[in-house]
Amino acid sequence: MTFAIPRPVLIAALAGLAAVAAMTSLLFGAVDLSLARLIAAATGDGDRVASIILFDLRLPRALLALAVGAMLGLAGAALQGYLRNPLAEPSVLGTSNAAALGAVAALYFGLAQIHPAVLPLLAIGCALVSLGILFLLAGNAESPLTLILAGLALATLAGAGISLALNLSPNPFAAMEIMTWLLGSLENRSFAHLWIALPCIAVGMAMLLWNSRALDALTLGEDAAQALGTDLRRTRFRLLIGTAIGVGGAVAVSGAIGFVGLIVPHLIRPLTDRSPSAILLPSALGGAALLTFADLGVRLIPTTSELNLGVVTAFLGVPVFLLYLMRERRLW
Repeated sequence: MTFAIPRPVLIAALAGLAAVAAMTSLLFGAVDLSLARLIAAATGDGDRVASIILFDLRLPRALLALAVGAMLGLAGAALQGYLRNPLAEPSVLGTSNAAALGAVAALYFGLAQIHPAVLPLLAIGCALVSLGILFLLAGNAESPLTLILAGLALATLAGAGISLALNLSPNPFAAMEIMTWLLGSLENRSFAHLWIALPCIAVGMAMLLWNSRALDALTLGEDAAQALGTDLRRTRFRLLIGTAIGVGGAVAVSGAIGFVGLIVPHLIRPLTDRSPSAILLPSALGGAALLTFADLGVRLIPTTSELNLGVVTAFLGVPVFLLYLMRERRLW
């Protein structure tokens, strides 16, 4: 059932939810900070412990959660609109797996020890290389099915490379480091990671939002979209470039975090008129709020060691799959 909410109201509500998530993330953790203590630390009048907690630990982590969540949510909505596939997400094009392979290579060969920027840069580079291969495999075909098949081939190849790195890992500690990164986490992230990811995410989001009208036209089919003046090749190029750069930059600093791009558009769609353009920006805001709350959860859930963020988002994705399956069965 659809409960369409006016677009300005929906965007304002989701932006407010993301802001609440960010503020909550700053206040709570292993050491809770009162609002007064947080404000004092932010203005430079607080105690040293609160300042360290705020600026060295929580603020960069909260900002990264917002940025990465927004990118993943937007990419999922854009790909679902373009491919007309409700189960599409960034991994469909192989981008996430390729970026993960680049990061795993940096860990496996010890390149990450050279400089902190090597791992994210190699992840982004592999995402862009996968994009070039995707163009070669897809050729001039304009059918979304061709992109899906080529993307699945790339994702499988990258996954095999990751498995090979784990299988040939020189020692258990290297394998553990790779596995920890593959499960996704924002733990111990700093402003240096934010400055690496943010430009990529900004460029990727801008290119995906640029496609909003073209995605609406594609709901009528490729022929109708072309008749309405949509350049399918340029639309595909912007979509792929935006996804590769944005998701590559996000995965480079957060590790592999799945399901956000899948579940957020499904949660947002019933609140809109279901047109692709109406889902894009709300999905970005919803993704930012969801990932920030999920990151707060991994810090607050009492465990002997902090849960990985990718594990939490995977558990969140299962109910959405089940709800979608039940709805499809009712339609049958």
